[in-house]
Amino acid sequence: MLTKLKIKYIQSLGHKKFRDEEGVFIAEGPKLVSELLQACPDRITELYAVPEWISQRPAGGPDTVTLQPHELERISQLATPNQVLAVVKQFDIPYAAPVRGQLVLALDTIQDPGNLGTIIRIADWFGISRIICSRDCADCYNPKVVQSTMGSISRVGILYTDLEKWLAEEGQPVIYAAALEGQAVSATGKIKEGVLVIGNESKGISPAVFEKVTKRITIPRIGQAESLNAAVATGILLSHMRG
Repeated sequence: MLTKLKIKYIQSLGHKKFRDEEGVFIAEGPKLVSELLQACPDRITELYAVPEWISQRPAGGPDTVTLQPHELERISQLATPNQVLAVVKQFDIPYAAPVRGQLVLALDTIQDPGNLGTIIRIADWFGISRIICSRDCADCYNPKVVQSTMGSISRVGILYTDLEKWLAEEGQPVIYAAALEGQAVSATGKIKEGVLVIGNESKGISPAVFEKVTKRITIPRIGQAESLNAAVATGILLSHMRG
């Protein structure tokens, strides 16, 4: 049974302030929750689901509180509630030292939750284990971001920091920037170590961050489109750069 206090608590986790105070986030839907149960069952603190999902739920995690669809709707962040909701502990991400032996994504003011979630999922696809975000990027625990990652949030470490300062740290390897003018990414070759900076959806990379870039790369344009979606551009760049 859901108490009014519990409903209020879960609803409050739709807001960053309360997520950060409690150190948790919400994950919804059979696929996403099942992935988290497999990847990090000990981080799931509460599970709420309809009988249909409970009858075939994966092992692990806490006991499930049985709800009827109309009860799940009261605590869901989705327009159409989807069988199961989990409350999950936020991940512990240590500060990232200068990059060694890996390719890392750096995101400069990516503010659309759907874009950020998709970029996290793309990073996971290409084996990128670390993303460095400027402090004004969207919150990775925003329910829309979590939903868009489809479970990849459990496998990609996401750190929020002063991006300009982090890029300036001594010992940082080559810093690549996605820019309209630069070397075609197809000519860049496979990259095993470095930082790839992706800029804001409409303004691109900020001047202060761009000053730290050591190599500009671009996706050659054939048609007339003015720009590419940030997540789409990330996928295209990584498809050429990963090896």
